[in-house]
Amino acid sequence: MPTPTRRDLANAIRFLAIDAVQAANSGHPGMPMGMADIAEVLWNDYLSHNPANPGWFNRDRFILSNGHGSMLQYALLHLSGYNLSIDDLKNFRQLESKTPGHPENFMTPGVETTTGPLGQGFANAVGMALAEKLLAQRFNRPGHEVVDHRTWVFMGDGCLMEGISHEAASLAGTWGLNKLVAFWDDNHISIDGNVAGWFTDDTPARFEAYGWNVVRGVDGHDSDAIKAAIEQAIACNDKPTLVCCRTTIGYGSPNKAGKESSHGAPLGLEEITACRTGLCWDHEPFHIPQEVYDGWRVGDAGAAREDEWKRAFDAYAAAFPEEAAELVRRAQGQLPEGFSAAADAYIAKLQADGPTVASRKASQMAIEAFAPLLPELVGGSADLAHSNLTLWSGSKSVTLEDRDANYIYYGVREFAMTAIGNGLSLHGGFVPYDATFLVFSDYARNAVRMSALMGAHAIHVYTHDSIGLGEDGPTHQPIEHMASLRYIPHNDVWRPCDAVESAVSWKAAIERRDGPSCLVFSRQNLDHQQRSDAQVADIARGGYVLKDSKGEPETILIATGSEVGLAMQAAAALGDNVRVVSMPSTDVFDRQPADYRDSVLPRACRKRVAIEAGVSDFWRKYVGLDGVVVGIDTFGASAPAGKLFPHFGFTVERVVEAASALG
Repeated sequence: MPTPTRRDLANAIRFLAIDAVQAANSGHPGMPMGMADIAEVLWNDYLSHNPANPGWFNRDRFILSNGHGSMLQYALLHLSGYNLSIDDLKNFRQLESKTPGHPENFMTPGVETTTGPLGQGFANAVGMALAEKLLAQRFNRPGHEVVDHRTWVFMGDGCLMEGISHEAASLAGTWGLNKLVAFWDDNHISIDGNVAGWFTDDTPARFEAYGWNVVRGVDGHDSDAIKAAIEQAIACNDKPTLVCCRTTIGYGSPNKAGKESSHGAPLGLEEITACRTGLCWDHEPFHIPQEVYDGWRVGDAGAAREDEWKRAFDAYAAAFPEEAAELVRRAQGQLPEGFSAAADAYIAKLQADGPTVASRKASQMAIEAFAPLLPELVGGSADLAHSNLTLWSGSKSVTLEDRDANYIYYGVREFAMTAIGNGLSLHGGFVPYDATFLVFSDYARNAVRMSALMGAHAIHVYTHDSIGLGEDGPTHQPIEHMASLRYIPHNDVWRPCDAVESAVSWKAAIERRDGPSCLVFSRQNLDHQQRSDAQVADIARGGYVLKDSKGEPETILIATGSEVGLAMQAAAALGDNVRVVSMPSTDVFDRQPADYRDSVLPRACRKRVAIEAGVSDFWRKYVGLDGVVVGIDTFGASAPAGKLFPHFGFTVERVVEAASALG
């Protein structure tokens, strides 16, 4: 084979995608065929990364927001020299393969974030670009730009139809994320056909209105035009850039190019043969000539870039040793030495002081105590900072050119807020938290789910947790939301009952490195609960005995949050044979060894009452068929909280009656 042209290099992407989708009899060949030329130019000429070390901290981040075209990314990773073999590509979409149907960050080396739900990858990218900007502000010094990389995003019409793209693009423009470059695959096709009937936005004007630099009218199959557009993006030093690439979905397919039929199904053997002829690709399925591999020159260039950066970092470390050590610590995700002991001391003092405050206030107190110890903690709220109480005395807006900027005013953008937080976490160097009312976790839920799926170290703060919200009424009173969040696998949900449990939940969320935590707090004041040192230590186990019976318990009351105080009052009325279990996190409790769980909830005691101001069915697994749940299975009402709780049956009398009825 003669020296391959750029089109030959791009065709390698096309046919790896075509062949893998055909072998799997499943997948999306159209987008990889359409974006192959853009990808070839970006990866061969501009993307700064090292396939031999996918975790190099100063690498560029590449995000495939239109993740259904995953074979584009897998082909790029394979051709560039990542640890992704041709056999891995042959195993596309098969059980336990490294090439799942959509890119998954924990499955495939070189994949930065899990994408597929359209628009979220773009929002993750905004978070990553923000992370780069904040780290550069914090650590770079004149002549020592050790944090200096770009975030590149591929996205399609579907990503731009999703509302989250509006939310995230608006913020990216406001923040001036000039190292963020997004390529819009403007192919006019979605699953239902030509988008002229449902997507007529003036997308370039929309992004210009958001404060973006827009490069219009780029021929997505012309390498020179693509290079010129990327140069324009790089030259812009105060805005993110949208590159509008006109492409043909299924490029190279004689009968399916430009049609929805190439979007989400194999092309078929006859059409593939026609593609090979039309694109002059005279090679068997999955065969890439050595000359083409040699043309993908990323590996050596990537290693050289990283070596150059290491030398620059060594010079930086010699000049600024403390800053260098801090950047390394944060990049590795290690908490500061002594954090755990300091947090425990704060918790012990809280237990001794016994404040009666709303748990949202206790949350703010915990942030105030922990944030000075954690420069990596960056947070924000969806236009509810003074209700969520997420601001603390050291908060500095990220809109400021301040080395210690650490607070994000997201505006009313719950979904993008959560996805951007995921991006901050996945980038590294930060522990992000975001906040809104619990009822509005609905807006953000898919991004919370993605936090859990990806194992992102993100903290989602939700306040105004029940009918205790009061006068705002049922539109703002969460009923099913606690259960909904608990049903997300790998998602730790905490609903603390007082200031001490609130601080423990914050400590647990900060120290958890393998997934997200949802911290749920009250609007109303909650009474302090007395505990021994051993009981305080057991809070971190998710559930523990707060008040024990004399001898083996005859009845067990299980409660969370504001209802723990109610359980304690009911236990006093029921007598000495009642145990009260506070269970701030069922997720964490369920991971405890069986002997501990049995010691808290002994199997022999079948008279159990669970109490929580939310839907009741979730608690059946703890009370069994013989137990009862005091919950709320209707929507709430508009009234002062003090009247709502008795109206819906959250009274000592009802709990006593329920427990007594168990015989």
